[in-house]
Amino acid sequence: MARRTGGLDRVGPVTIRFGLDFPNFGGLGHPRRMAELAALAEESGWDGVFVWDHIMYRQPVTHAGDPWIGLAAIAAATERVMLGPMVTALPRRRPQIVARQAAALDELSDGRFILGAGLGLDRSGRELSAFGEELDDRERASMLDEALAIIDGLWTGNPHTHEGAAYTVRDVTFLPRPVQRPRPPIWLAGRWPNQRPLRRAARWDGYFLIEQPDADSLAEVADRIRQARGNLDGFDLVINQPYGTDPTPWAAAGATWWLTKTPFDTTADAVFAAAREGPPR
Repeated sequence: MARRTGGLDRVGPVTIRFGLDFPNFGGLGHPRRMAELAALAEESGWDGVFVWDHIMYRQPVTHAGDPWIGLAAIAAATERVMLGPMVTALPRRRPQIVARQAAALDELSDGRFILGAGLGLDRSGRELSAFGEELDDRERASMLDEALAIIDGLWTGNPHTHEGAAYTVRDVTFLPRPVQRPRPPIWLAGRWPNQRPLRRAARWDGYFLIEQPDADSLAEVADRIRQARGNLDGFDLVINQPYGTDPTPWAAAGATWWLTKTPFDTTADAVFAAAREGPPR
C-alpha cells in the first residue's frame, strides 16, 4: 500500500530528502520563533522541519520550548514540509495523549506529520530521574513497544483494547483518525550497532540513526533492515550530520532522509542561517 509522505503517495525507493532538525531551546523555544524558522526553511527548499522533545536539558540550557505546541505553530505556518518530534521519549508520555496530539497535528498539517520515538535518556538533563520516571532501559523498552502498539491501534479508528504491563485501553474508538493512510509514519531512534533498536525500527516505518559514524556502516544497517523486513520498500533510513556535510555517500548507502545534526547549545542565528541557506544539495 502506498504511504502518503510530503503530500505524495510513494512506493519503493525515493531520492534523499533534507530536514532541518533543531533543538527548541533558548531563542528557538518560542512557538512563534519556531514557526518563523519553519516558514523560512520551507521557502528555502527544505523537505522537513523537526524539533527536539525534552522537558529539560543539561547546562548551559535553561529554557526549553514545548515541542508539541511548537509543531502546531509550524504546521499552521507551512504548507509543504514534513514535521514532527525527533524524537519523543514515549515511556515518559501517555500513549493515548500522544495519539490524540499526533492525529490533530496530522489534521492541521494536511497529512505531513511523522512520529519520531525512542527510549529517552536521563543523562541528557535528568528529565527522567527528576520526575520519578522509569530509569531501567529494559523496562522503558517494554513501555515503548506497548505505547507504539496502542498508538497504532487507536489510529485505526476502530475499537481498540490493550491489556499490558504498563498500559490499559478498554474498548476505545479514537476519532478523528489521522489524515495519512494507513497512518502517519513512525520512525524509531537508535544507535548503531545496538541491535534491539534496529529490530524495533524494522517493524515500523523508519530508523533514525543517532550519531552514525560513516556511510559505509549505513550500508550494513540497510542490509540488516532488509533482512528483518524482507525489503526496504516504503522504509526510511534517516541520518543526521553536521550542516555542510556532503550527502552523496549517505544517499548512495541508502539514506532516504538527511537531517541536520545541530548542537544543543547552538545559537538561534546559526539555525536561521542554515534554514535560509537551504539544504546541501
